[in-house]
Order: sequence, then structure tokens, then C-alpha cells
Amino acid sequence: MKFGAFSACALVLLFASPAFSASSPVLFEGTVDATCTLTVTRNGTLGVSTNLQTLSSHVGVGQSGEVSLTTTGGVTLSVDPVTVFTPPSGDVTPITWTPSYATTGATNFTERTVSTPIPGPGDSTVSVHLAGTKSGSNRFAAGLYSATVTVRCE
Repeated sequence: MKFGAFSACALVLLFASPAFSASSPVLFEGTVDATCTLTVTRNGTLGVSTNLQTLSSHVGVGQSGEVSLTTTGGVTLSVDPVTVFTPPSGDVTPITWTPSYATTGATNFTERTVSTPIPGPGDSTVSVHLAGTKSGSNRFAAGLYSATVTVRCE
């Protein structure tokens, strides 16, 4: 019996070892840092109370300022005390300024004056309020009042 080239190849294939395969997982990692972006979308307006002892975004024609907040979460939102304000020259009595804020959107909370953690990501609108008050018999004098509230996200 003669073995031809074809028969020899068939025998080799029949008794050949199976091919080995290998695999190796490739790991990918990435870190997202806690970040936030604040963009002023509207400045606020102060209205005056009828007794002339309060200027506030909650009184009369007053309107909150608005800030757009985009965050990855893991940050804290707050407002700083008012340090920059300009009363008209005729007003020489003390003013107590109280900034506050609330959010709607990905994060929702009612108006407050203290720092608030924002654990999750998303877009929110921050409504920023300000109230200036006079005590005792002191009243706001006629003229333009200006105050700056700094919104902080850290």
C-alpha cells in the first residue's frame, strides 16, 4: 500500500495537536475630578419695603439673580457674605446684608444661607437672593444701592 502525498497530509492533520488560543484582558481607567462651572445668566434687582427698612430681591419689584451650575458632583455650593456694596452718599447708617440661594434642576433645595453639598452630577439653576436691612429708626435714603454676592462652588 502506497501512501500518496495526500494521504500523508491527511494523517498529519488527523494526529496533529489542536491549535492553542490565548486571551488577555486590557484594562482602561480614567478619573473624573469633581468640577463645577458657574455662569451668571441674570443679575438681581432689589425692591424696597414700604417702611424703607429693607432692600430685597423678595420685596416689590425685586428679582433674584440667576446662575447656571454644571457639575460632576462631589462639590459644595455656597454664597459669600457681601463685602462689596455701594450706598448713595446720603445713606450713612449701617446696612446688614444677607445673601441666600436655592436650586432647581438636577439638584433641588429650598432657599438657604449655609453651604450645601451637591453629591451628584447635572445642570441646575441657582436663584440668588439678597436682603439689606436697617435697624431701629434707620431708613434707606434715596439713591442707587449696589451690592455683589459671590456664588462659590468648591
